[in-house]
Amino acid sequence: MKSRSLGKTGIKVSEIGFGGWALGGGDWGAQSDADSLQALERAAEMGVTFIDTAQGYGDGRSEKVIARFLKGRSKKAFVATKASPAAGDWPPSPYDSAGLSYPARYLRENVEERLRNLDVDCLDLLQLHTWTRAWNRNPEPLETLRKLKQEGKIRCVGVSTPEQDQNCVIDLMRGGLIDAVQIIYNLFDQEPAAELLPVAAECGVGIIVRVVFDEGALTGKFTRETRFPEGDFRGEYFRGQRLGRVVERTERIKADLSGSGYSLPQAALKFALSHPAVSTVIPGMRNSAQAEANIAVADLPEIPPALMEKLRLHNWRRSIWYPGNW
Repeated sequence: MKSRSLGKTGIKVSEIGFGGWALGGGDWGAQSDADSLQALERAAEMGVTFIDTAQGYGDGRSEKVIARFLKGRSKKAFVATKASPAAGDWPPSPYDSAGLSYPARYLRENVEERLRNLDVDCLDLLQLHTWTRAWNRNPEPLETLRKLKQEGKIRCVGVSTPEQDQNCVIDLMRGGLIDAVQIIYNLFDQEPAAELLPVAAECGVGIIVRVVFDEGALTGKFTRETRFPEGDFRGEYFRGQRLGRVVERTERIKADLSGSGYSLPQAALKFALSHPAVSTVIPGMRNSAQAEANIAVADLPEIPPALMEKLRLHNWRRSIWYPGNW
């Protein structure tokens, strides 16, 4: 497993990290803690040192499972978690107030809850789980997190980008207000390569890539007949004609990969890792088999330039699939 720098923090993290959303259950269907713990164990054995979780992943359940896994281990992982907004729309409306969504008192109480759930004295990385450029002129929540950092409660501060406007964090990076940004970057959504990733490299901001498989589509396992369990958020994400459109697009990528030696999920991971600004990519891992398959990609050769050019042609300007945009 190769390590990369998390921006200019001086921290090294495994280039493939552990995405912990499914560990919370609910949004991804049923999930046993036994499977989660086995996945974490196998990931650690294979060299993973970065784990991502959030308050919203099972209302803290994902954090608590990770804490169980880490308890008593001599070699600790770097754990990133996220604070959900207290109020307002998600993604935020341009009229939402930063002081309403992330008031100082709420953030302080939230950090204490994250510390308890993870059973630590200091959070490695606390990310605000959403943002809007409407708050860039007066980023009060980041000032609160800066104070918490000075108090030793947080080691690094970050923001997870809103899907509809990932570039809203560019001013924050240039202003030196954040240590890391979590973004969507995959074979379909390549927009960050235009400006966000180059600015991150210039400013020394760590980049954590999420949704590298487009919520499972870029694993290549979906067909037009795929159906999701009750309560699985992917039933909404791929509702209506979306699933058919996604399957058609993934088939085109598979055709370009024919004879290359890369499967679709392998190419998806290597594509995201190919950008030098990326610190780590965090695919979800629900069991030890998924952990092994994802982490083994770290040992594969880099994608050749000619194939990379083909993959760039699969950039898909499909807009954002939020409720109301159907």
